[in-house]
Amino acid sequence: MKVLFSLLLVLVIASPSLCSKVRESNIPNAFNIGNYGAKGDGHTDDSNSFLKAWKDACSSTKDTPTLIVPADKIFMTQPLTFQGPCKSATMNVTISGTITAPPNCEHWKSNGNDHDSWITFSHISGLVVNGGGTLNAQGDSWWDKSSSHRPTAVRFLGCNNLKHGPMTHLNSPRNHISITGCDDVLISNVNLTAPETSPNTDGVDISSSTKVFIEHSTISTGDDCVAINSGSKFINITNVNCGPGHGISVGSLGKNGEYSTVEEVYVSDIIFTRTTNGARIKTWEGGSGYARKIIYNNITLDGVKNPVIIDQQYDALQYAGKGVKISDVTFRNFRGTTKDKIAIKLNCCSIGCTNIVLEEINISGLNGERSSSSCKNAHGSSSSCNPTVTCLNN
Repeated sequence: MKVLFSLLLVLVIASPSLCSKVRESNIPNAFNIGNYGAKGDGHTDDSNSFLKAWKDACSSTKDTPTLIVPADKIFMTQPLTFQGPCKSATMNVTISGTITAPPNCEHWKSNGNDHDSWITFSHISGLVVNGGGTLNAQGDSWWDKSSSHRPTAVRFLGCNNLKHGPMTHLNSPRNHISITGCDDVLISNVNLTAPETSPNTDGVDISSSTKVFIEHSTISTGDDCVAINSGSKFINITNVNCGPGHGISVGSLGKNGEYSTVEEVYVSDIIFTRTTNGARIKTWEGGSGYARKIIYNNITLDGVKNPVIIDQQYDALQYAGKGVKISDVTFRNFRGTTKDKIAIKLNCCSIGCTNIVLEEINISGLNGERSSSSCKNAHGSSSSCNPTVTCLNN
């Protein structure tokens, strides 16, 4: 008996996938795509197997239905939409293996959805997408095309009470994850990766969503690690390693004169490494609305070009006297290095930015050089701030 037990223990330790397979087989009310004809050879189009399994899972009312993508296989699919609402109040999608998009953009086929994405989860309440697997969008063949023609890798649309992670996302044609029209979202333990030179490959884009939490994740892409867009409020981002990329941004807001709003944003315990920006708020001159009640706290900087930047005149010059109002913004406890001489840039238009607070800031050059700040039409206060910000009351 002891010999048998020892042999089983060795097999489990030597083969983590065996553990995964045992767990998968013990899941009640499971819908394994392998039972629906999926090959998992990395070449065969397994889209129909996914959709058939989802149809049965979404129609089930027993326990919590679970769609299973098994370990140790690579499943290639065309664009897919997992459509809700489902009959069960909760749904699980457990991805232990790898799902990959077609290897070249010329091989992609439209599935008729309106959202320009590879994988869409639409209007599914109580959705959990986890499993520790990999979603490889194979976006490199898209990167030389116009951004308006490139798809998002994974879109969550109208999904309330959503949990995602652990999961690895690779090489999206555009942004890796879009959260649109969702309420009560937790994104945790995700790893989002694309080359630093890949265009517009944001990590997570948030729009028209509330109570979104992003935590304990690593995001290394060619654009914003997280972009918080209009209609978003109560956003909490903590314990994220960001870089390379363009930082964690509110906006851009107010493009083409639009009315845009973002409020109640808390960003804390972030490490920015070799990013273009750290904490950034960007709004178009000529827009309207507001960005307010925003806090960046406890931030570590390693060779960041623009550690602190507010740009109320983002990419526009012709609308003097009108803009998105920026107020009640705090930057607290920033420490580290910048690779640019100007560490803090507060560029506000004629309507001004109000109640901008900087506290406990210590940013120097890569070799210990003293950094500087630039400031226009910003109003507020600063204390224990290096570099000093002359337009704020000290």
